[in-house]
Amino acid sequence: MNMNIVCIPGDGIGPEVVAEAKKVLEKAASVYGHEINFEDILMGGASIDVHGVPLTEEAIATAKAADAVLMGSIGGNTQTSPWYKLPPEKRPEAGLLKIRKALNLFANLRPAVLYEELAAACPLKTEISEKGFDMMIMRELTGGLYFGERKTFEEDGELKAIDTLTYSESEIRRIAVKGFDIARKRRQKVTSVDKANVLDSSRLWRKVVEEVAKDYPDVTLEHMLVDNCAMQLVKNPAQFDVILTENMFGDILSDEASMVTGSIGMLASASLNDTKFGLYEPSGGSAPDIAGKGIANPIATILSASMMLRYTFDLDKEADAIDNAVKKVLTEGYRTIDIMPQDEEGKKKVKQVGTKEMGDLICERL
Repeated sequence: MNMNIVCIPGDGIGPEVVAEAKKVLEKAASVYGHEINFEDILMGGASIDVHGVPLTEEAIATAKAADAVLMGSIGGNTQTSPWYKLPPEKRPEAGLLKIRKALNLFANLRPAVLYEELAAACPLKTEISEKGFDMMIMRELTGGLYFGERKTFEEDGELKAIDTLTYSESEIRRIAVKGFDIARKRRQKVTSVDKANVLDSSRLWRKVVEEVAKDYPDVTLEHMLVDNCAMQLVKNPAQFDVILTENMFGDILSDEASMVTGSIGMLASASLNDTKFGLYEPSGGSAPDIAGKGIANPIATILSASMMLRYTFDLDKEADAIDNAVKKVLTEGYRTIDIMPQDEEGKKKVKQVGTKEMGDLICERL
């Protein structure tokens, strides 16, 4: 198979981790007889520095012409970077919102898996973490509060701000279908998260999700209010299979879920449209404080590349090989600094490696 992949190295540690993911993809392609054509484009702060905007129309056109996009991280230090002195629509994250909308990436998949080898890094009590967990958060990505009408104005001598949360029936239905389809491939359970006791948008969400569920009699559906879900994620994460939710709730809950795995540096994500096209990126941020030090964990980006092979190219065997290579490296005791044990006894049992060495080790086990 010939794969055309656009890469967005991004900002901070983005270029470092994307380089390792590309290396793993190239090794997998070599082993299994595929060809990959990579093309880089700028987005975020890197694009602002060159073009004055976080994403150009030319970059969008290049991304649209590819089979998939592999991205690093976007943004910098919000306190010190000159990027954050610009108007909101010209800041790095505006490029991320723009590309999601331009590519119609309405479905965000964020797996949260507690690896047995990293159970000690889980911040939860042992009696909770020892059960392990493997969930997929399915977040609607192009609607809701982040894309609604907004304005700031003065009223009666004081500033007032309004953000509008809007969802249509069709927006809810298409993400619900994706969620049930993913659940059917996993453990056949969907937990739909909303705030239907307060919000009209959530009451519509619940109504449409229940309608979609009728087409999936083999999948169990439960509803959960978002505040309860936030609590249950730290009380009993093993109960979840697919969490289906709207944009802002998904943004918050997926970060919470990622941290109970022990490190956000381990977690991949995919953003899909209604074709096989997807944008794949690590769940973590740009970590400007460690950029250029060669210590960032590339595993989340490598696992994002694995998701690309699985969901865009239907190369399950190749994706499994990458996932198994990652697991083998962890089993053998190799760790980047973010997943190192905190106790001295634990440190003696593992070996700390850097970004590039971790990528090399995973390649060697393919």
